Amino acid sequence: MRTEFTDAQMQDPAIKRSNQILRSCVHCGFCTATCPTYQVLGDELDSPRGRIYLIKDMLETGRVPDAKTVGHIDKCLGCLACMSTCPSGVHYMHLVDHARNYIEENYKRPLSERALRWVLAQILPYPMRFRVALLGAKIARPFSKIIPDKRLRAMISMAPKQVPPVSRNDDPQSFAPVEPRKKRVALMTGCAQRALDTDINDATIRLLTRLGCEVVVAKGQGCCGALTHHMGKQSESHAAAAKNIAAWTAEMDDGGLDAIVINTSGCGTTVKDYGHMFAGDPLEIDAKRVASIAKDVSEVLKDLDLPAGGAPDLTIAYHAACSLQHGQQIKTAPKDLLKRAGFRVVEPKDSHLCCGSAGTYNLMQPEISTQLKDRKVTELMAKNPDVIAAGNIGCMMQIGSAAGVPVVHTVELLDWATGGPKPAKMYANYIASDVPVLR
Repeated sequence: MRTEFTDAQMQDPAIKRSNQILRSCVHCGFCTATCPTYQVLGDELDSPRGRIYLIKDMLETGRVPDAKTVGHIDKCLGCLACMSTCPSGVHYMHLVDHARNYIEENYKRPLSERALRWVLAQILPYPMRFRVALLGAKIARPFSKIIPDKRLRAMISMAPKQVPPVSRNDDPQSFAPVEPRKKRVALMTGCAQRALDTDINDATIRLLTRLGCEVVVAKGQGCCGALTHHMGKQSESHAAAAKNIAAWTAEMDDGGLDAIVINTSGCGTTVKDYGHMFAGDPLEIDAKRVASIAKDVSEVLKDLDLPAGGAPDLTIAYHAACSLQHGQQIKTAPKDLLKRAGFRVVEPKDSHLCCGSAGTYNLMQPEISTQLKDRKVTELMAKNPDVIAAGNIGCMMQIGSAAGVPVVHTVELLDWATGGPKPAKMYANYIASDVPVLR
C-alpha cells in the first residue's frame, strides 16, 4: 500500500511503525474471509482491509477522527484472526492499537461513552473494586430489563450470581514444588480473573508444583494493562505494565525465573508485546527481558512431564481463544495436553472465529457480541460435549452465559486428571454463575 506521510510525521516512532505496517498490505482481501465483524455486518469498512484504509487516511491527514471512522474501528474485536490469515504479514495488532490511542487523544466521544469507558478503566483492572461492582450488579440484576442502556444490561448480565471468596494464593508468596525442582516460575495472577474465578490460579499452582515447579507470586504485580491498552488509554496501560516489569525483573535478578506463566491468554498476548509497547522508553530493555520469558501456561506444561491417562471418561469441546490461537499462535498445545491426560477432545466448526468476548467488547458492543456468542455456543454444543474447555477467562464467561454444559479452564481439567480436585463448576450445587452443570 502506498503511503504519503511527511518527513515530520515520520519522526514519530508510532507513525513510523504504522507506515511499515500499511506498506506491507497488498489489498488482497484474504482477511475479510476470517473477520468476525465482516461475517456479521457484511460492510467492507468493518473488515480489516476497510479499517486499514480508514486508519491510513486518519493518520496521514493528521485530522480529528470523525464519528464514522471511530465507529468502524470501535467495532473491531481485536481478535487478530486477520493476522493468522494474512499472507503478507501485516501486523494489524500494532496498527489498530495505534489508531485507538490516536482516537483517544484526538476524538471527543459522547458523554455516555466517555463515562462508560472511564468506569471500566477504573474498575476492571482492580480486583477489589471489581468485586464491589459485581456485588452491585447482583443487586441490580432483577431490574436489568428496565434499564434502557444495552451496555449496562450487558454488564449486569455478565456478572456471576455469587462472587467467589478471595483466594489467599493470589497474595505475594512462593509455593515449593512437590517433586525436585525443575523450574522456578512466576505466576501472573491477573486482575478481573481474581474477582471472577479464583479456581483457575489455584489449579495452576497445584498443577505446576505437582510437576516440579517452584511458583512465585511476585510482590507488586497486577493488571497486565491490556484492558486499558485496547481502549487507547496509553498512560494507564503503560503504568500498569511498568509495575509488572518492575515486579518480575526483581524476581529475575534475585532467584531467577525460567518463565512468567500466564493462564489468561488475553494477558499473555499483551505481556509478550511489552517490548514493542516500551520501544524507545527507558524501560525497553527490562520490558524485552520480561516479554522473552512470558509463556502461556500450556507452553510451560508441554515442557514438563505431564502424566498420561488418568482423566475421567469425558468429551471435552476445546474453544480456542483468539488471543491464544491468533495473538500468540498457540494452536495445538492445549489440545495435546488434554489428549495426553486422557480426555476425548473435539473442536467446533469455524474454531478460528471469535466468541465475541474480546476483553471489554461484550460490554461496549453487546449486539454484535451476542450474535457471535450465539454462533459459537451453537457450534460447540453441536459436538455434544460433557464439558467446554478454554484458556481465557473472558471466553469462559461469555460462553458460559449460554452454554448447556460447564465451561472450565484447561488447567482445571489437567489438575483434576493428575490428582487435583474435580472442578467446582462441574458439581450440581455450583451456584457462582448461570452455567448448567453435570448431574
